[in-house]
Amino acid sequence: MFALADSWVHDISPFLWRISGDFGIRWYGLAYVAGFIAAWLMLRRMSAKGLILIPRDAASDVVLAIIIGTLLGGRIGYVLIYRPSLLMEFTADPPWWGLLAINKGGMASHGGMVGIVIACWWSARRLKIPVLHVIDCFCLTGPVGVFFGRIANFINGELLGRIAFRPGEPGAWWAVKFPQELVERRRELESVMTRQDIGHLHQLLHRYALPQELDIRGDGTIDNLAPAAERIVQQIEAGNTALKAEVAPLLSARHPSQLYQALAEGIVVLAVLWWIWRKPRRPGVILAWFGIVYGLGRIITEFWRLPDAQFIHDGATGRIAGLSRGQWMSALMVVIGAGLLAWIVRTRRGTPLGGWATRTARPPLATPPPAR
Repeated sequence: MFALADSWVHDISPFLWRISGDFGIRWYGLAYVAGFIAAWLMLRRMSAKGLILIPRDAASDVVLAIIIGTLLGGRIGYVLIYRPSLLMEFTADPPWWGLLAINKGGMASHGGMVGIVIACWWSARRLKIPVLHVIDCFCLTGPVGVFFGRIANFINGELLGRIAFRPGEPGAWWAVKFPQELVERRRELESVMTRQDIGHLHQLLHRYALPQELDIRGDGTIDNLAPAAERIVQQIEAGNTALKAEVAPLLSARHPSQLYQALAEGIVVLAVLWWIWRKPRRPGVILAWFGIVYGLGRIITEFWRLPDAQFIHDGATGRIAGLSRGQWMSALMVVIGAGLLAWIVRTRRGTPLGGWATRTARPPLATPPPAR
């Protein structure tokens, strides 16, 4: 039995190599690279074994289309769904437009999926093979990239989970203290702190604030402390152990929801889809099950993940009828997946393809089979 203990304080830098300021090689970017490389290798392997209709030599072109679709769809989706104000945000410094400022919010997985569908449609038209089959192929490889992406979310200390233990309470081995909550969730944190701890926190923030950043109001309180909080996080990520020890008692211990979602959306989805694909399936069956399994996993895990900070203000919970925007979109995925599966079963459209467990009993797929 695991005993309660001090929870680990997150101190991982988001950079593999920080070149200058906020510029460098980030783990988040490397996660995307790793996911695309994995997809490319898996596609080539499946093609070489005769399990898919995508020619081995065409795998690189298809993956390139997927990369473009993922990046464009993911970023545009995030801005449209979560922060439309970025469309009207222009600056004199690179990247000049809020839509291109990837460090402001990142990407939306649902938007990325739309981009992938469009890229698969384009690739299928070009290769003259069934669109649903191409999408199925990427549903089989995609969970690897999703897994890497959620691990990168954890490294970044973003998409925080619910508070499991308040500041000063003994934590648990599985809970994590994220200094990033000082930047994103300070109002929520202070709502569960004692008055004495709030005073200590404000003194600490004041110590790291620059004079020109302070906004002293008539009652003597300090208003603008976000830049100071960011400096504290950066110092901890840089290895300031003394500051880490000082901040730790003031932090809450949270559910590592990023790891929950890495498990549910990555490993579980991958295992379920490959188990279903052990036998030849009609085009679209894997896509349908992807929508169902991914959607259910996202709905469940987001009960431990907080809605995006911009939706929590003036007493708002960031949820609609108890569900976050991500959960509602995931519920839509489940409905669409179930409807697609029912349609395929009822119409028996398309010839079954794939089937890793029976590949030795069949010749390689050289040409697209005729539709029934």
